[in-house]
Amino acid sequence: MTLNYDFWKADDILGAVLPENLLDEVPTGYAQAGHVAHLNLREEFKPYGSLIGQVILDKNTQVQTVVDKVGSIHTKFRTFDMKVLAGKNDLMVEQNESGCKFRFDFSKVYWNSRLSTEHDRLVNQFKTKEAVADVFAGVGPFAVPAENITLNKTDDCVKAFNFDGREFIRKSPQLLLDWHNSTKSIERTKVVKRRKIDPETNEKISVRDTQHTLIDIPQFFTDYVMNLPDSALTFLDEFVGLYSEVGESIKSVPGFKLPKINVHCFEKFSIDEKPTPSEEELHKRVHARIVKLIDYDLPFDACKFHLVRSVAPTKPMFCVTFTLPEEVAFKERSH
Repeated sequence: MTLNYDFWKADDILGAVLPENLLDEVPTGYAQAGHVAHLNLREEFKPYGSLIGQVILDKNTQVQTVVDKVGSIHTKFRTFDMKVLAGKNDLMVEQNESGCKFRFDFSKVYWNSRLSTEHDRLVNQFKTKEAVADVFAGVGPFAVPAENITLNKTDDCVKAFNFDGREFIRKSPQLLLDWHNSTKSIERTKVVKRRKIDPETNEKISVRDTQHTLIDIPQFFTDYVMNLPDSALTFLDEFVGLYSEVGESIKSVPGFKLPKINVHCFEKFSIDEKPTPSEEELHKRVHARIVKLIDYDLPFDACKFHLVRSVAPTKPMFCVTFTLPEEVAFKERSH
């Protein structure tokens, strides 16, 4: 029996060709976005990057390009430099998540497939016929924006704005009111398959029905999503006086309620800190930052904390959800 290259798995091949001093942890793991496999090679493996990339490319039929992260995330857009190790130099990917398609340039936007559970968790909390403001939308895992609106046929119910996050928060109540006043409602159609009895043959047949639903454009946002964990908390002060421009009249809108703020953040601590802070202690630290930023004594119990993941042993990522207090939302802005 002849066992050639096709027989062996990637870790077998790399274990045979890499230096012996590097075999304790052969780097065959990667994250994938569309056709791109993303490695994060340690420094000692980087000289062998092209070899590692080619083996991964050969052994994974869904992969057409292999890249390695170069340096750390260093821009406000959460992107990082990368090097193509093997395959075609094409970083325009198409990714499926939550029943939606996302098309984007992997080198120009932040995408992490490990966050799909968190995306679904929040999306499932949103209710039909409510408006959600995605402050740091990126490619739109919460609200399908920009080039992906047409791709997912959501042109009529999703609007994208190329604003700074602060500017968007400040303008968001009026932006939604303007949309409501100009459009009022949209009609959504849905094709539903069902089975029925054919009266001529008395057999079951499949038919398609088109359902039409009229949805009113809401006049207020019920949720704000702030998924930029490195700095999202620093934007919370923009919610002070959120409704100062549209005025108290918005309270008279049928069904009006104050928005929920869903803000993601890191709460890093030192590995030398003794004792190691408990999760509750970290929650209290985040809560103290929120209170300071919104300039209001928000009760600790009014905040709901969810541990999204730990990006490092001392760097947990949380999503904090709280309802914006009326005293904060309707406070007169100082500028």
